[in-house]
Amino acid sequence: MSNRFFQPISGFDLPRFAGVPTFMRLPHVHPEHPKFSEVEIGLIGVPWDSGTTNRPGPRHGPRQLRDASTMIRAQHAASGFRPFEAANIADLGDVGPNPADIQDSMTRITTFYDQVVDAGIRPLTAGGDHLTSLPVLRSLSKAHGPLGMIHFDSHTDLFHSYFDGTMYTHGTPFRRAIEEELLDPKRVIQIGIRGTMYDSEDRDFADAVGIRIVPIEEFFARGLDDVMQEAREIVGNDKTYVSYDIDFVDPTFAPGTGTPEVGGPNSYQALQVCRALNGLNIVGADMVEVSPPFDQSGNTAYLGVSIMFELLCAMLDQR
Repeated sequence: MSNRFFQPISGFDLPRFAGVPTFMRLPHVHPEHPKFSEVEIGLIGVPWDSGTTNRPGPRHGPRQLRDASTMIRAQHAASGFRPFEAANIADLGDVGPNPADIQDSMTRITTFYDQVVDAGIRPLTAGGDHLTSLPVLRSLSKAHGPLGMIHFDSHTDLFHSYFDGTMYTHGTPFRRAIEEELLDPKRVIQIGIRGTMYDSEDRDFADAVGIRIVPIEEFFARGLDDVMQEAREIVGNDKTYVSYDIDFVDPTFAPGTGTPEVGGPNSYQALQVCRALNGLNIVGADMVEVSPPFDQSGNTAYLGVSIMFELLCAMLDQR
């Protein structure tokens, strides 16, 4: 059970537009804080988008996600679950990237997450572009070995390289993760893949190593429940990572992202897929590619943090 220090500030005690915004109004506990060793799940911002190849902006995602998250309350509306009473959860702050150097930034991210994982804290990350997942997985794999992964996205992010040899972009993180043996490809499923294609190189790689791809056409034809049951069977009871790109959602509901693809799920389905994760052995998760410059309404960020709340609940024992 969580102690009082880790309880979020209620909107009944301080208006949601007041105070310093932290993720879900939780306490900010940096690695040198005396309470750091008591944290069980840490929410972390990675304001970094140096892997972006088209429309930049996800470096601004964590700040807007934090601001939007002041609207998150203590209890899940459908299940009645109260995650902040089930575990000690805190905002661990941001990883400071080097926006001029991809390799240095990835080293900084992995070093930060090493502290988190070594302390027994499970990370829930707010990116940042999707390359963010790679240095996080490097840290998690040190502790847990190759992980399974449930990946919600409109893109596979399995390309070998961009621009004749650029190996590290937001379109390559999971190709690198397979090559580095951070993921077990036979325990990886990618859901919602769609959009026009350069070629079939990424899907050919998936077929060759055993990654399961569920295109959006199959997702809608079979139905959410059936697809998510398959996802649960693929990852099984072993340690699993969940990576959620906001462009999994149709841009009607989430326009604030760098590479939108039409024909995706609605905002309710975006939450439902997370609810189907309950009970899995999730050692970490991320929400990436929220790009505030492309959504002045802020609705994309609010959907993003609503998904993060769902992921948080899925990471905890709800019995």
